[in-house]
Amino acid sequence: MKEMTAKEVEALINEVKLLNIIDVREVDEVAEGKIPGAINIPLGLVEFRMHELDKSKEYIIVCRSGGRSARATQFLEDQGHKVINMQGGMLSWEGKIE
Repeated sequence: MKEMTAKEVEALINEVKLLNIIDVREVDEVAEGKIPGAINIPLGLVEFRMHELDKSKEYIIVCRSGGRSARATQFLEDQGHKVINMQGGMLSWEGKIE
């Protein structure tokens, strides 16, 4: 499983890289703040919404601490998606939130 730190993701955003970020936290968690541009797909819905993801694109998967995103990353990788787990999740995030 490919992984990235929150600092690495923030650096890419600051370089104005177009990133595809999926936040797998629950709706109420995301309401408290998320990485700008991140799409919320709660972990329990990933299996049912993965058809919305383009297999030609790479996605960075985020959660609160890195556990749920690791599970989502492994699942999506097993389905043929290009995914990267953000280590430490939003607890490690020091960048902008929306």
